Amino acid sequence: MLDTIPKAEEMTSLVGETLYDIWKKLCDLIDENYDMDHLWNKGGKAWKYEYKYRRGGKTLCALYARENCIGFMIIFGKDEQSTYEADRDNYSKEVQRIYDETKTYRDGKWLMFEPVDTNLFDDFIRLLRIKRKPNKKQAGIT
Repeated sequence: MLDTIPKAEEMTSLVGETLYDIWKKLCDLIDENYDMDHLWNKGGKAWKYEYKYRRGGKTLCALYARENCIGFMIIFGKDEQSTYEADRDNYSKEVQRIYDETKTYRDGKWLMFEPVDTNLFDDFIRLLRIKRKPNKKQAGIT
C-alpha cells in the first residue's frame, strides 16, 4: 500500500496529459461496469504505481503508471484462456498479438497492454467480462 495516493497533478506530470486522460477514461469505463475496491500500490521495478481493481480477494485487473507510459494488465487462468481462444477472431489484431506474445506461466497468462488511445477499450471490457461478469446494472458495452 502507498502512504499517499498520487493526485491528478502528479499523475499528469508522470505520464503526460494525454495518457492521464486515457487513464481516467479507462478507470471510468471499468467503474461503469464494475463495483470494485481500488488499491494503490508501488509498481515494482518496472512501474511507479499500481492501481488494482479487486473484490472478494480476487483481482479483476490493474493499471500501471511510469514516466510517459500507462499499463493495463489482466491475468487469465486456464479456463479464461480457453474462453478467449474460442472467441479470439472477434478481437483486434493488437489484442491477438499481445495475447500470442505473452508467456504462459503456471498460474496463467499475464496480459500487459500499454494503451496510447482508447481504440482497444471495447476489447478490454470484453476481456474483463471473461474474468468476471459486470456487477453494475448500467453495463455499457454488449
